[in-house]
Amino acid sequence: MGPVRTPNAARGLALWRAATAVIFLLFGTALGTWTARVPAIKHGLGLDDRQLSIALLGLAAGAITGMQLAGRFVDRFGARAVLVPAALLEGVLLVPTAYVRGVAGLAAALFVFGVGHGCLNISMNAEALAVQRAAGRPIISSFHAVYSIGGFLGAAVGGFFASADVGPRVTFLCVGAGVLLVAAVFLRTMRRWPAEAPPRVTEASPAGPMHGIFALGLLAFCALVGEGAAADWSAVHLRDNLHAGPGLAAAGYAAFSVAMTVGRLVGDRLAARFGSVRLVQVSALLAAAGLGAGLLIGRPWSAVAGWACFGAGLSCIAPQIFSAAGNRNPAQAGRALARVVGLGYAGFLAGPALIGLASGVVGLPVALGVPVLLATAVAASAVILRAPERVGPDRPGLAGPSGAEPPEAAGVAPRRDPPP
Repeated sequence: MGPVRTPNAARGLALWRAATAVIFLLFGTALGTWTARVPAIKHGLGLDDRQLSIALLGLAAGAITGMQLAGRFVDRFGARAVLVPAALLEGVLLVPTAYVRGVAGLAAALFVFGVGHGCLNISMNAEALAVQRAAGRPIISSFHAVYSIGGFLGAAVGGFFASADVGPRVTFLCVGAGVLLVAAVFLRTMRRWPAEAPPRVTEASPAGPMHGIFALGLLAFCALVGEGAAADWSAVHLRDNLHAGPGLAAAGYAAFSVAMTVGRLVGDRLAARFGSVRLVQVSALLAAAGLGAGLLIGRPWSAVAGWACFGAGLSCIAPQIFSAAGNRNPAQAGRALARVVGLGYAGFLAGPALIGLASGVVGLPVALGVPVLLATAVAASAVILRAPERVGPDRPGLAGPSGAEPPEAAGVAPRRDPPP
């Protein structure tokens, strides 16, 4: 029989979860707003494609740097100690990217923004895992769904300012101020729940401090290659190879994004019912089969449907991988998340470039078979998500004689009662 929750305790958990979800929303909103105003930034600074690519490398380098720094800080001081300043700085650091001159200034401003963004990425995922441990059931996918919604919101706000002929400076000032204000309000709400103390590393730390983390990172890399491919190549494939009109070409990525958001909204229920390993196996097969069929049929409608299936399939994979990484050893959850998320981010960045290079040799429709193959590899390797069997005087065989998946394998620790 599970613990009895008091009304105040249940309300406190709900508020903690809501406050953490709002941070995910702000994270997506800031990035979505930046992405929507990239053309205006490029035009205003007079950059060509090569110069813009160089500047964008600053954002990537900063994000990866921030992730690695945050991993160590989270392990030492706890997720909340990193989350609070990173969330408050998210909107602030966005603003200077619209006030710089030249490619070097933009690269520097994006590097600083990327560092803060990377720190927030790791700390908010670590905080989400703390909420999940308190809830005693899978809820990580819902946070990632809110992040996706934030990306839509940021893109819509950026597009609104662009359509009103308002420059990036005013856009970023308004959005940055809004992010700062909302973060401050909800961080105060989060303070009502005591922050998790960072666990100490002991000799009893199960299965080694970073057991299997690199393998989980490779799974994240494979999955996020697909997300990057959808963002950069879905519209190009429909427009140039299948001769779809501009509206239908844009529908490919729209279908992918909507399906991914919907999939994340239902992902927690699926994880609770089937376990993370089975969920990732079936999801990856759906992604591979859907996109593969869309490419083979070779019609605009089949491509849109294929990208939708691809988005639905990928939707639950990254949250389950991050959850498994963060719970593999709570004493080093920050560093584990930093490595896994960092490898995933590398896949998101490098994947589209590799597909572009391959398309020059075999054509884009064939090159898009790469994310199909990688999704198949994720399905075949999903067993990596299962927590290693731990046997000891106080933990006799968590995997159990039947090999059933323990709660930790789905990123859920045994439920504990929240304080009132």
